[in-house]
This record gives sequence, C-alpha cells and structure tokens, in this order.
Amino acid sequence: MLYPINVQIQDRNVVVIGGGKVAQRKVFGLLEAGAKVKVVSPEITSDLLRLSETGEISWRPEPYGKENLEGALLIIAATNDRETNLAVKRDAAPYQLVNLADDPDESDFQVPSVMKRGKLTVAVSTSGASPVLAKKICTQLEEMYDEQYESYLDFLASSRKEIKASVKDELVKRKLLTTIADESFLKESFREERFARLLEETISEEGR
Repeated sequence: MLYPINVQIQDRNVVVIGGGKVAQRKVFGLLEAGAKVKVVSPEITSDLLRLSETGEISWRPEPYGKENLEGALLIIAATNDRETNLAVKRDAAPYQLVNLADDPDESDFQVPSVMKRGKLTVAVSTSGASPVLAKKICTQLEEMYDEQYESYLDFLASSRKEIKASVKDELVKRKLLTTIADESFLKESFREERFARLLEETISEEGR
C-alpha cells in the first residue's frame, strides 16, 4: 500500500542511474523540483549532456557502482538492464528511497503523472497498472482546471495570509477561508477588491 506525499527535495541530492530517454524524463522532473541531480551512466542523451555542460547536473561517465549512491535522499534506477536496476535496490541504504523505472512493485516510491497550474498540483497514479491511463486522466484534468486557476491560487495564498494576520476569531477565519474558496471567487473579475471589502467588513464587525 502506497502513502501519497509531496516531498521537498530542494537542494537535496538525488542520483539517477542510467542515461537514456527514461532517465532524461526523470531528471527534468527532478530539476524542476530543485534537486541536486547526479547522473551515472557511460553514455547519456544529448539533452542530458547539455545539462551536464551547463552545470545543471553532474555526470559520472562510468558503469554503476555502489559508491555512486552515497549521500542521496532519492535514487532512480532507469537503465535498460534489469539486473543493474535490481542491484541498485539491493545496494541502497535503509534510509534511501529507490524507484525502479521498470518495476513499480519493487520500488520504494512511484513517480505519478502530474498536472500543474501554478500552485495547484494534481498527481495521478495507477500504482503502475497503466501509466498511459494516468497521463490520459492528467490531460482531462488540464481541461477541467484551466489557466485561470494559476492566478486564483495566488489570490487564495495571499488572502489566506491576510485573514490569518487580521482576524482573531477562529470560526470567522474558517468562514472567510471557505467563502473565498467558492467558485464565485474563481470567476470574479475583481476578486481582490471583493475580498478587500469582505475583510474590512469582517474586521469592523469583530471590533464592535
């Protein structure tokens, strides 16, 4: 049974074993999350080579060895050799989490398909049953949660800070947070002005 979490890997060490297209996709996702990525593979794709040349990743042009795993929080084994991938799993320390790109059942964690709209992140996993279906569902979600959600989430984040700083009563706080999460605020062209009036009225009532 998997336990779904979002992991903070900003500036954390992650090792990717393998240098092909699958490894490349994993590296791009890791870099987007701010990880420090080391790739271990005798050969790598042209895109990974470019990242290495610009210093965005470190590349060890050598066959896999157990020493390559030292200091890594997450490890991704994405070679085209199953025995090598399994060796990575065996060699990892108990505190290290390993993903085998070709074997979700043997992995400590799985990388879901992801749909992002600014601060909104929706992850879809089929527990390895069908990555194709997971991507299809993400495509459907992209249509459901369009670009307007990016500015809406920014609005919710800033408004939440204002509510927590300005309103003392916990019940009133929850009521306001529920109100701005209503669909009417999503579609409101002047949501900031509407919220400012609402907050001002609330603070005024609290002061009475």
